[in-house]
Amino acid sequence: MSADVHPPRLDALRLRHVVLVVALLNFAYFFVEFAVALGAGSVSLLADSVDFLEDTAINLLIFVALGWPLARRALMGKTMAFVILGPAAVAGVAAVRRFADPVAPEVLPVVLASLGAIVVNGTSGWLLASVRHAGGSLSRAAFLSARNDVLVNIAVIGMAIVTLWTSSGWPDLVLGCLIILIALHAAWEVWEVSEEERLAAKALAGKEID
Repeated sequence: MSADVHPPRLDALRLRHVVLVVALLNFAYFFVEFAVALGAGSVSLLADSVDFLEDTAINLLIFVALGWPLARRALMGKTMAFVILGPAAVAGVAAVRRFADPVAPEVLPVVLASLGAIVVNGTSGWLLASVRHAGGSLSRAAFLSARNDVLVNIAVIGMAIVTLWTSSGWPDLVLGCLIILIALHAAWEVWEVSEEERLAAKALAGKEID
């Protein structure tokens, strides 16, 4: 496809193909990271593994809802904003349970799993970058999630290094709180885009904009 084609005019078939590939990548790696997180005893890695399920759901929903009218797509975008909050809730619950007795996770498995996650999320972000405007709030939700996931993966590696130095479980818990903040910010961005779509749909229908 030529470089002068504007992202909103990208063929819908290409967007559907991209999000399906990304969904399959995320779904497959969820099982890898989830197993490592349980074995290593890492709260932050556990939250990140659940995030792979979030990305799977977002991209599959884009695959299904791409051809929907603008108003329904805006509603789905708002739904995606709440979906992004899922991993934050999981991380929060796990963190609360660990506050009474923070246990340091095993460092090597956490680092290796995070490196693999960077490859998966980086590939997903690269694939989604050129189509993030084509599906409105839905594709933007997928791109933001993949982008934020790479940052989280790097933070997990940093946490593992600090854990190796301190032998403390607190870095793992602090990172869980940071994951919550990142998820909240991404959810807010997606909500704003979907709200713009809702207003655009009302304008096209000739309705009064509230």
